[in-house]
Amino acid sequence: MMIQIEQVGLTYQSPGGETEALRDLSFGIGQGEFVCLVGPSGCGKSSLLSILAGLERPTEGRVLLDGVPIEGPSPRVGYMLQKDHLFPWRTVWGNVTLGLELQHENTPERQARLRALLERYGLGEFLRSTPDQLSGGMRQRCALIRTLARDPDLLLLDEPFSALDYQTRLAVSADIHAIIRAEGKTALMVTHDISEAVALSDRIVVMTRRPGRVKSLHTLDSLWGLSPMERRDHPDFRLYFNDLWKELDVHV
Repeated sequence: MMIQIEQVGLTYQSPGGETEALRDLSFGIGQGEFVCLVGPSGCGKSSLLSILAGLERPTEGRVLLDGVPIEGPSPRVGYMLQKDHLFPWRTVWGNVTLGLELQHENTPERQARLRALLERYGLGEFLRSTPDQLSGGMRQRCALIRTLARDPDLLLLDEPFSALDYQTRLAVSADIHAIIRAEGKTALMVTHDISEAVALSDRIVVMTRRPGRVKSLHTLDSLWGLSPMERRDHPDFRLYFNDLWKELDVHV
């Protein structure tokens, strides 16, 4: 497994006392897998992403990246948040190169790779445009390419499509999924949308209410190799959706 999450627990300290966010959480993610994390609000999904990003330390247990404990932010891990957080005063080029500038890695080789990504994914003509001149889908592609700038192995996505309207969300999620697959990245995505999870992932991890634990793992093997839109037309899509809906609505 590329990622190993071993008996992770997380307890927050606050003026009102302790809050146990995660308890005895364990699962793995293989190289090149796209895994979705679903569960009730407040069950610790985003907290787990923060631990994997090295922004938070678990109270118990550990997380490993290729066998090495994650103990802080790493260039091998990219984090894409709910909003694109593009700086309005910077151009598309200025936004995608921001991380490289901050890490003093804005080399000609890195720039050439970024230009190729922007050309490949439909933003080559917009290098000098500002975010307000882009559609919602283009902004999300820009945000993803910024996340890919340092060539991370693992991508963490925290509800990256939640701010988009339904039609745009379908198209953009398919675009982002295609980019992640084409670039050969491993991904863990948090979502509250069950149909989105079924349309995008190889496996789905269902979490319990707080403190979050793994309730079940669903492997969508009959949908592997299909695009998100092809999955939505597949007869097994509804079966997976119904199983997850019942589990989340009744038993979690």
